[in-house]
Amino acid sequence: MSPEMQALTDEIVGALKSVYDPEIPVDIYELGLIYRVEVTDDRDVNIDMTLTAPGCPVAEHMPVWVQDAVSALDGIGDVKVNMVFEPPWDPSRMTDEARVALNMF
Repeated sequence: MSPEMQALTDEIVGALKSVYDPEIPVDIYELGLIYRVEVTDDRDVNIDMTLTAPGCPVAEHMPVWVQDAVSALDGIGDVKVNMVFEPPWDPSRMTDEARVALNMF
């Protein structure tokens, strides 16, 4: 990955870390809700994400929050957020930082 593309990917991750599930005080990236981030040569971004539970009360809103956060970055093309449920999310997908924040260590 070129240094420019790595810097852009780091910015995207930073934007994803600005989005929180309102019921959990940890960002969606650290929770492990982001399954895939793909950046094309045209700087379009495709994101696969999930929810902690299919019946999440913000299921309609979360993909829009993710799209808005990433779209706000300079130099980003189209942003597409795909909601996926395979594999299902479970706590093992959380980072150590998320586990510490939630006292789940």
